[in-house]
Amino acid sequence: MLSDTLVRAINDQINFEMYSANIYFAMQAYCDSIDLDGFANFFKVQIEEENYHVTRFYDFLKRTNSRIIIGTVESPDNNYDSVNDAFKKALDHEKKVTKRIYNLMNLATEEKEHATISLLKWFIDEQIEEEDTFSKLIKKLDRIGDNSAALYMLDTELQSRTFVPPVNTTVN
Repeated sequence: MLSDTLVRAINDQINFEMYSANIYFAMQAYCDSIDLDGFANFFKVQIEEENYHVTRFYDFLKRTNSRIIIGTVESPDNNYDSVNDAFKKALDHEKKVTKRIYNLMNLATEEKEHATISLLKWFIDEQIEEEDTFSKLIKKLDRIGDNSAALYMLDTELQSRTFVPPVNTTVN
């Protein structure tokens, strides 16, 4: 049985993952507003990933017979100076998510809650991938600079991105 402290922390993370999806909705809307459909698609896929994260945490709490509490989701920032600015803000946000996952892992480890530790290992690996993806795209955008042709080439490349739920992700 999970402690009340751990259940509260996971519920907080569920709500933070929903907030993350809202951030990416705002970024998708920004990209749509400047006719960069591929970049908008990139953020649409991010929304699907965040919703998947919500579902993993939700299902975990459900399977451990813990109470799931859905709270208010904060409004995201809707102002971006450029696509690069949106990606830099997204990377900063992902770093916050990583820190939160590490804090959850610290709590689970402290409580010797092995099922939660198992769940969180997947999220730690996921966060490494998330930060890497954003870092690489920021580097590309930095190199592109004001080259609109290169920007549109990257936009076209991002059109093909899709969300594929991980195959082997048994929720504990």
